Parts: sequence; C-alpha cells; structure tokens
Amino acid sequence: MTLGGSGGSSVVVPRSFRLLEELERGEKGIGDGTVSYGMDDGDDIYMRSWTGTIIGPHNTVHEGRIYQLKLFCDKDYPEKPPSVRFHSRINMTCVNPDTGLVDPRKFPVLGNWQRNYTMEHILSQLKKEMASSHNRKLVQPAEGTHF
Repeated sequence: MTLGGSGGSSVVVPRSFRLLEELERGEKGIGDGTVSYGMDDGDDIYMRSWTGTIIGPHNTVHEGRIYQLKLFCDKDYPEKPPSVRFHSRINMTCVNPDTGLVDPRKFPVLGNWQRNYTMEHILSQLKKEMASSHNRKLVQPAEGTHF
C-alpha cells in the first residue's frame, strides 16, 4: 500500500503497519462473512502465521463446507506473496493434491502478485475459483479431512 503525496511522490507503508491494518480488517469481518482471517499467535511480533477460513460458495460442490487455510507472510511480504496452504482437504485445479499448497503457477493472484493485494483478496479470489467452471463440480474429499 502506498500513500500519495504532492508532486507525484508516494510513501510505502511499512510491513508492520500494513499487517496491523489487515489484522484489524480481518477481525471486523469481511463482506458477507464467508471469508475471514486472523493471526495464529497474537504474541508473534513479526505477524507471520495466519489462518484463513472460506465457506464454500452456493451452487457448487463446496456449498456449506468450511475450509481452513494457512497463510505465511515472510519478511518480504507484501513485496512478495504469502505462501498459502489449505489445511482442509480440497480438490481444486490450483491446489497440490498431496500438500494442500496453492500453486502460484495455477493461481494468478499469487503468480502475478502486486504489492497492493491483501490476504482478504487472496481468500476472496480462492472462493471465486471454487465457483469457476473447472472447480465447481469436482469430486471432493470427505468433509472434515485434512492435509
């Protein structure tokens, strides 16, 4: 995130401020409540480990299912994307079927990362990907199973 200044200059918001802003937004709840996220450990001063939750979209095989994900924001976040891994088993074209890792080569949000993207954006786009024509009807693992 950058803040515009006069004369076309901009200020880059430091990582910690950016993550605090994302934490506050995640705690307030997002949109219709089907996507949420928060820190795993409130004592982690580096704010690296996060848990996300997506409730599967309507009219798909994911409907009503609750998916948990782990997001890891390394020291170079938000310049580089976090690693994103499903904890809940899921069958999606962009998710490694053995590890649950979201493959940046198959998920453009991570593959074409931009500094202004957020964890909320990642989770919302994954939810949209669940509803896409190539994922909406894929046979899914038993509910409640994990990677």
